[in-house]
Amino acid sequence: MAPPLSADKLVEALKAEGVKVVGHPGWRDNNRNHKGAWGPVNGTMIHHTGPYSTEAGILEYCFDGSTPLPGPLATGVIGKTGTVYLIGNGRANHAGGGDARVLAAVTEEDYGAAPPAPRYGQGDADAVDGNSHFYGWECVNSGSGNESWPKAQYVAMVKAQAAICRAHGWGAKSVIAHREWSNQKIDPRGIDMAGFRADVAACLAKPAGKWTGSVTPPPLTVEQRLARLEAKVFG
Repeated sequence: MAPPLSADKLVEALKAEGVKVVGHPGWRDNNRNHKGAWGPVNGTMIHHTGPYSTEAGILEYCFDGSTPLPGPLATGVIGKTGTVYLIGNGRANHAGGGDARVLAAVTEEDYGAAPPAPRYGQGDADAVDGNSHFYGWECVNSGSGNESWPKAQYVAMVKAQAAICRAHGWGAKSVIAHREWSNQKIDPRGIDMAGFRADVAACLAKPAGKWTGSVTPPPLTVEQRLARLEAKVFG
């Protein structure tokens, strides 16, 4: 549990970790702080964006949001080539409702391979507001199950989470997936979170910026394996 990083400290932490950072015009003043608390923060959360036509298009959508879900929809968007686009500075509409047991486990960094399975999601009476407690990172991927996670993107995802954790003095168990927070979510699809946290821990074990990106490759999903098999048989 800690006060949120300032905009300058966030940029400093990401760059120190070796991440390419691009600030979207207006990101420093883009937040939902007028709608609820922002902080103290307890962790950082990764998502997949869902269907998109272009990376530029999904970036604009995550910055602006929509009428039912105003932006920003994350702290940042992590693109396919590993660029981290900062789109918000403060509370963002990304986590929604989740489970208090998960929040406690993340705060204490007290769980095994995964936090307790969430029992609640957005709209449930007993759900906790995750938007006040977590940084959010939308990672460009359709979430279809057959879209790959390029190494450059995956490495940037790991480094971005390590940057937040290092800045706050947290360990890798302060990093969770949206699906580990809410029982209504599946994202980020295709990322094994135990392996992802192991890579964050490996990054944190080295001085900032010294991790080489030797990663635990995300396993192929069932859809990806079937697609490759079909290509071999019918291609």
